[in-house]
Amino acid sequence: MGLLFFLFLATTISDGSPAKETIPGDKVLLGHGSGPGVDRAPGLSCLSWRLAVETNNIINWNTVPGQCEDYVGYYMMGQQYRKDSAMVTNQALLHAQSLTTVGRDGKDVWVFDVDETSLSNLPYYATQGFGADPYDATSFNKWVLEGKAPALPESLKLYQKLLSLGIKVVFLTGRPEDQRNVTSSNLRQVGYHTWEKLILKATSYSGETAVAYKSSERGKLVKSGYRIVGNIGDQWSDILGTNPGNRTFKLPDPMYYIG
Repeated sequence: MGLLFFLFLATTISDGSPAKETIPGDKVLLGHGSGPGVDRAPGLSCLSWRLAVETNNIINWNTVPGQCEDYVGYYMMGQQYRKDSAMVTNQALLHAQSLTTVGRDGKDVWVFDVDETSLSNLPYYATQGFGADPYDATSFNKWVLEGKAPALPESLKLYQKLLSLGIKVVFLTGRPEDQRNVTSSNLRQVGYHTWEKLILKATSYSGETAVAYKSSERGKLVKSGYRIVGNIGDQWSDILGTNPGNRTFKLPDPMYYIG
């Protein structure tokens, strides 16, 4: 292990104010690229790495490079992550406000991803090197089942604005069907009180990519007469594929990749 230091947190991510808020808790332990199984690349610029990740130029990656653990941690817990998220959701709202015929027949919907879009798993990933440690499905599912994920404030504000415009919300998540109750409860607890549909991944999609699964479910929505006027997610697999919607919006997430 390298030198360790504590970053004390000023507020929580659920606060909703634009500065200083990070994740629930009183302190987070950050390491210097010392997590188990970290990947190192000599001379790597972490800023350039994040840019390439967010623009989908680096794909199929498994963990945050070891030397970028602190960089990603500071980004996710600092003001820039919130500012970047606000930029995306503000553009999404401008798009929604430009639609002049929405809400007339109840068939206009906006698709929201759940993890790192509607809900934030930062309290969990802060204990996992912010993506520098290999993904552990057992510990992540244990965290999900606690039902304590806070809302991403910018997404919650967008959600509220969309409802006021007469646009209905569909949550489309890669979480498995057996996590429906805890996901529904968690969403309501943090402010997402109503939705048209909450779609979780059925076992019939086992082995399918996220792009294939979400494309199929969006196709079902369209066949049912819904118009997808917008689609927002933190992964490119949330917004690529067929029937993506009138416009798609990509939130920042340099902690993990889902193809």
